[in-house]
Amino acid sequence: MVLRLGLPILCALTLTSLACSAQSAPQADKQPAPAKDAPPVRTSGVWQPAAGLTQLPIWPGNPPDGTLRPQPPESVDTYKEPPEFGGKSEAVLDIAIPTMTIIPPKGRNTGTAVIVFPGGGFQKVFITLEGTEICDWLTTKGITCIVSKYRAPGGNEYWDDGLQRHITPKIMRALQDAQRTIRLVRSKAKELNIDPNKIGVMGFSAGGYLVAQTSNILTPTYKPVDAIDTVSSRPDFAVALYPGHICRGGGKFDPTLPIIKIAPPTFIAQAWNDPIDPICNSLMYAAALDKVGVSTEMHLFAKGGHAFGLRKKNEPVGIWPQLVEHWMTQIGMLQARSANADSPSPNWDLAGRDRR
Repeated sequence: MVLRLGLPILCALTLTSLACSAQSAPQADKQPAPAKDAPPVRTSGVWQPAAGLTQLPIWPGNPPDGTLRPQPPESVDTYKEPPEFGGKSEAVLDIAIPTMTIIPPKGRNTGTAVIVFPGGGFQKVFITLEGTEICDWLTTKGITCIVSKYRAPGGNEYWDDGLQRHITPKIMRALQDAQRTIRLVRSKAKELNIDPNKIGVMGFSAGGYLVAQTSNILTPTYKPVDAIDTVSSRPDFAVALYPGHICRGGGKFDPTLPIIKIAPPTFIAQAWNDPIDPICNSLMYAAALDKVGVSTEMHLFAKGGHAFGLRKKNEPVGIWPQLVEHWMTQIGMLQARSANADSPSPNWDLAGRDRR
């Protein structure tokens, strides 16, 4: 079930959510692995995108402030998946050199770009489920897609499995990487054939928190390293899927997250039965944006759990990509599509093939 919430309903739901979440809201989400049966196969080495794609370091040298602590070299966990999901998915661990991977649009170029922040609880980055698979959909819509591989673990607050407690770094390295990525993409607008005023962000779980941060924290969180850091890091639109870290212990709004009037138009979606990030994350963020006058659209689904990505296209929650497309058209970030394209059945698959 999808709810389109007006302000009075939203406020009522927010109050209910706060009361219910007082005992359940975690300080940081623990992202579940995509596969539930077989453990992943870990491979040492830097994650590599598919052949033909460009992965670029976002910093000209070593990133500012390094890593939270000394860590092993980067490695990749590979999970076995059903054939319809490509047979495998990957998560990247111990990221010290953040990158962005540019995936060009298929067919007509709309000039719009989306930077995708995958989730992973700031422990790791689920770069397939909430990164490249998302781009498989976006690029079929003529959108240039950029996958962010930001620093982890310790890029922001996270759960340390070894210490069995939450760790709150003093420096938000993942936010540094996110801000830098937006600036770098905007600086390359001509090279990428995109409109510098049509650059959005889309994030999942912990990545949804980066969406909220980049939307509301525009002051640089690091010392400028080159001319690119004079470019604006404000996204032109924002999409947060099952965001975490906003609703803190006791149902309190994250005190480190300011809400500003010039935050971009925002789309939020989450499932009521999310077992990882309570629904209060979406409710509180939407209410805070609405309070300062930021255009906000939110959709809540009865079922869907956490980390659904594009994996539940035959369930009600699976219509969220179409809702995003319609919303992007409404705010002027995509051109209106033909009537035949408005069918309630998805016209894309996870391999990026257009079914029409």
